[in-house]
Amino acid sequence: NILTSQVLEKSWGSTDKIEDADVSKKNAQYIYKDKNFVFMDPETYEQFEITEEVVGDGAKFLTEGDKVIVSYFEGKPTSIELPITLVFEVGYTEPGFRGNTVSNAYKDATLSNGAQVKVPPFIKIGDKIKVDTRTSEYVSKA
Repeated sequence: NILTSQVLEKSWGSTDKIEDADVSKKNAQYIYKDKNFVFMDPETYEQFEITEEVVGDGAKFLTEGDKVIVSYFEGKPTSIELPITLVFEVGYTEPGFRGNTVSNAYKDATLSNGAQVKVPPFIKIGDKIKVDTRTSEYVSKA
């Protein structure tokens, strides 16, 4: 179910036909968060709201001015797609220790937007990093 994300099991015969869902996608730009998230259509400059449950986990990576793709079903927004990677500044992280060269050792970091990610020990406060918005993982220095 596109609206509720519920998965149902159904059996279909080989001659059964299924009607395609009327799903469309449009570009939008994130403006700000009030009660809901407010976006703008870059072509018409029309503003519209999307609820937090539709935005989902992507909410922690939204920054004013970000461009997203909004999926619509029957004229209602059903989800947003963020760019695969976004650049953020590290707001806080513990200092790395000299000699700590274990390749898979990560430490906690808080980004400028408040999101938490794991970063390598060489990342310092003020560094800009790329984060994969699908997995919330560190990708590289920016």
